[in-house]
Amino acid sequence: MEEYKYKAIKKLVDTNGNKKRAILKLHCTLRNVNRLIVRYKQEGKAAFQHKSKDRKPAIAFSAEMKKQIIALYKDKYSDTNFRHYTEIVFEELGVKISDTTVNKWLREKIFFRQKLVKKQRSSNIGFNDKSLL
Repeated sequence: MEEYKYKAIKKLVDTNGNKKRAILKLHCTLRNVNRLIVRYKQEGKAAFQHKSKDRKPAIAFSAEMKKQIIALYKDKYSDTNFRHYTEIVFEELGVKISDTTVNKWLREKIFFRQKLVKKQRSSNIGFNDKSLL
């Protein structure tokens, strides 16, 4: 969408085009189109990129912490389930983490055998069987 907006506004500014067509194309108001034009003239293509695009979330775990949690599971606690392991991580490392996050990380790094699903038998009785009617 960023690239689409950029191309539409660039074409509008370069060709001195019709703002009403740009409004219909971008599905926004005249005021927003005017704002985009001003920002395009000031910043260029950078005006259309989201400001927190390359920013890491504040609550994200560091790569070192992730490696430490995975290594601890491999070395000591590989026989525990994920929920219990999150409690152990909180006690030992003081880090509160969800069991789904641990599950996702460990499935990326460690091979787990998937559960075998029993194949269901299909019944031979159908609605076309005249003995049931």
